[in-house]
Amino acid sequence: MKVLVVGGGGREHTIVLKLAQSPKITKLYCAPGNGGISGIAECVPIKAMDLDGIVTFSKENKIDMVVVAPDDPLAAGLVDELTEAGIRAFGPVKAAAIIEGSKAFSKDLMKKYNIPTAGYMVFDDCAEALQYLDTCSAPIVVKADGLALGKGVIIAQTIQEAKEAVNGMINDKVFGDAGSRVVIEEFIQGPEVSILAFTDGNTIVPMVSSQDHKRAFDNDQGPNTGGMGTFSPSPLYDNKLADYCMREIFIPTVEAMNKEGRKFKGVLYFGLMLTKDGPKVLEYNARFGDPETQVVLPRLKTDLLDIFEAIIDERLREINIEWDDNSAVCVIAASGGYPGKYATGIEINGIDKAEENSETIVFHAGTSCKDGKYYTAGGRVLGVTAVESTMDKAIQKAYAGIAKIQFEGMHYRKDIGRK
Repeated sequence: MKVLVVGGGGREHTIVLKLAQSPKITKLYCAPGNGGISGIAECVPIKAMDLDGIVTFSKENKIDMVVVAPDDPLAAGLVDELTEAGIRAFGPVKAAAIIEGSKAFSKDLMKKYNIPTAGYMVFDDCAEALQYLDTCSAPIVVKADGLALGKGVIIAQTIQEAKEAVNGMINDKVFGDAGSRVVIEEFIQGPEVSILAFTDGNTIVPMVSSQDHKRAFDNDQGPNTGGMGTFSPSPLYDNKLADYCMREIFIPTVEAMNKEGRKFKGVLYFGLMLTKDGPKVLEYNARFGDPETQVVLPRLKTDLLDIFEAIIDERLREINIEWDDNSAVCVIAASGGYPGKYATGIEINGIDKAEENSETIVFHAGTSCKDGKYYTAGGRVLGVTAVESTMDKAIQKAYAGIAKIQFEGMHYRKDIGRK
């Protein structure tokens, strides 16, 4: 089989590496890919949002399956266009990807079908939103309705800060069109857990749990990022909690999407907060999370291609999905200044040394490769992942690995997996 993976980050590197283990795949492509992916798949210079380019390439190269990994092309309908062109595609169609593409849609869905989530209001008029905030107390959460690279969420500590966030989103377009509508949400507290799940719209199979670290600096300080590291499994997510979430959140979500005529086939991500009143949904994603994928997929024992095929054909119930009992930790090496402005094109050293140990994998997120050397090409540059028999050993190994890597301005959190 010839398979094309769309995307070019750490998540895609993980997916490509896992697919490369399948004996059924004869040729792997990635569009646009990155420096690390270029070592295991043929990278083609087509951007993830060049929908026509991806369809044309897939037809010309007789691609058997396209795996659409990022949120933007899913929300734009790439799976629909590939399917219409007669190409098998993995990922939700546009009508289903709206569960991530619009926070207002997902909040309304949860409210309608009694899926536990925080209280909220939706506004596209700035004056009305500001007036509503006068009736609220802080802290309070302001979210851009659309896709904003994982950064469209402001936890305002004061009402004034919330008003500035609303004004910035609706009037100043700090997140472009994504912020033309905002969700103002009740602030809830508790530890967060991420659950990715395979679903074909009929059956849902949760993957092993993980926990993300969104803040830029140690002890959850600094601005929100796309994720500075993650670990799996979460010690908080026991069998009792898993059963509750399956019954009250996961199955009801799949059924709700079916009732709305938006059958979801692909990977559904549940961002959960474990509050004193029980687990509540913070957000849905319509795809593998990043960097959660970097600790979840290395623990998968089943052929990932077999799972993707079963989901496309709506026969997921026939597949026995197996996981190993190890722990995994991923620490992100970021560019200086991230999540704000940062430089690119800086040479990276030490990746080979970090990977000398077979249990340590360096996933490339924002890199390029030229003449055998790697250079920075994004905010989140690398994800150093270690898989070990215990969490402590995995933490130790991941940090031993990242200590061998250097590039100018590099920064990373020192407390991943320690919460």
